[in-house]
Amino acid sequence: MKLRSVLVANRGEIAVRIIRAAKALGIRTVQVYSAADADMLAVKLADEAIEIGPPAPKKSYLNIEAVIAAAKRADVDAVHPGYGFLSENGDFADAVVAAGLIFIGPSGDAIRLLGDKVAARAVAEKAGVPTVPGSDGRISSLTEALAVTERTGFPVMIKAAAGGGGRGIRIVNDPAELETQFPQASAEALASFGDGGLYLEKVITRARHVEVQILGDGTDVVHCYERECSLQRRRQKVWEEAPSFLLPSDVRKKLCDSAVALARSVGYRGAGTVEYLYDDETREFYFIEVNTRIQVEHPVTEMITGIDLVEEMFRIAAGAPLSVRQADIAVKGHAIECRINAEDPRRGFMPAPGKIERLDVPEGEGIRFDTMLYEGYVIPPFYDSLLGKLIVWGEDRSACLARLSQALAELKIEGVPTTIPLHRALAADAQIATGAFHTRFLETWLETEFAADGGRAAEVA
Repeated sequence: MKLRSVLVANRGEIAVRIIRAAKALGIRTVQVYSAADADMLAVKLADEAIEIGPPAPKKSYLNIEAVIAAAKRADVDAVHPGYGFLSENGDFADAVVAAGLIFIGPSGDAIRLLGDKVAARAVAEKAGVPTVPGSDGRISSLTEALAVTERTGFPVMIKAAAGGGGRGIRIVNDPAELETQFPQASAEALASFGDGGLYLEKVITRARHVEVQILGDGTDVVHCYERECSLQRRRQKVWEEAPSFLLPSDVRKKLCDSAVALARSVGYRGAGTVEYLYDDETREFYFIEVNTRIQVEHPVTEMITGIDLVEEMFRIAAGAPLSVRQADIAVKGHAIECRINAEDPRRGFMPAPGKIERLDVPEGEGIRFDTMLYEGYVIPPFYDSLLGKLIVWGEDRSACLARLSQALAELKIEGVPTTIPLHRALAADAQIATGAFHTRFLETWLETEFAADGGRAAEVA
């Protein structure tokens, strides 16, 4: 079948991205928006826009009934959830289908199965994918947790079974900390995710975060190679690259093949990401989780493979088989993405909504800026602070870093503080150039290298 129209059940830069991909395929677009988002770029670009509620996400973007009502009113064929909000809500996927529409993503059952971190771990183990040593399933008591640590040792991570995006994680270093943190973690998980279930994983010291992009049509699955996502602040990704530049070729093959095996075992349909921790010293990798949606960092994969992942999502949702075979997917060059947020890195990354007074976007070969911004736009204070993503491609990583430095020097956003100075400093850093970093690197670097001059060196670099 051919999709005629789609409702975009999201906001910000990903809504703009989805609308542009849909228009390229000749698909009519309908954008939902909250009362605070009437002036956002996605509303201006869409063929039609429908207000669905007040600014609070629970009353608008997280309101399943309001989104479904808008889809019916607009008489669309399908709903694209983007990332965040309802994108990994199995009940929402089911509600879309029950309304006679197509959900652009996996089934509600698949979302629930893979979205539960404990269940996903069991799927991975059954598919032969290595998992981080830890509990065999959910643990409901401190006694069970202490028994797990007798096998794994300390430190361990207490993780929310229904968590995601780096949230709901606590690291404990001894039995006393575990006794204190366990009940607090359960209460936090219940408040954040509506599910107080927990499990334990051993902390892999100096691990790197590597993830594999997959595409499935319900029958076949391919991978689009991997991304390096180790530069994180408070377990939130800041800077991503593709491919993972220090990964040995034999490990890369095993890693990517394992992601395909896992996805194929559940008949995966749509775009998804299988995330891993990689230990440089032992050359071993361990499954973390599956994200059953498009990722914020998907553009770096598109830059090195030439595959438009969002367009592929539309084709798969329309019932078409995968348009690419594994043998046809190859890596060319290197790409880096910098997340540009309305935050002040010199003041504890405090979010800073406000009016965009000036916007200068770099242009040229190998440069892409995915954003929701335009001059005069007023950033509302109710949502995530992500403004856009600067993505740069080069023939190799060295060329990519050089092009990135130039693009960051040309990118100007005035009116609100942003994380551009942070990325300028990272692009000029010698340790970043050698790839000598891991998931805990950025926290220390921010306290030493960046804090040493408040990031001012990046302004004149």
